[in-house]
Amino acid sequence: MSDDLKKRSAAARLFDVRRVIGGLFVVYGLIVALLGLFESGADLDKAAGVRINLWMGLAMLALGALFLLWQWWRPAETPTEAPAETERQPGPPD
Repeated sequence: MSDDLKKRSAAARLFDVRRVIGGLFVVYGLIVALLGLFESGADLDKAAGVRINLWMGLAMLALGALFLLWQWWRPAETPTEAPAETERQPGPPD
């Protein structure tokens, strides 16, 4: 396997959109869940006694975990061999 192919496959795994989306949902879910744990009484009164931030934060954490698990269960497909170089056919100049 060539070095260029190894670099491309590592970059494909690193920048897999599922990893980015899952990571963002986990981070934002943690922030929102922590805000929900420490809500004031006025905030709870506005939400009819429901800790909305806590529940939405936990939902975001679950969704982010699902994205990360999906990326782990089904990793990005990487090419097994380098693409073949195509020969240029002689013809009129460009």
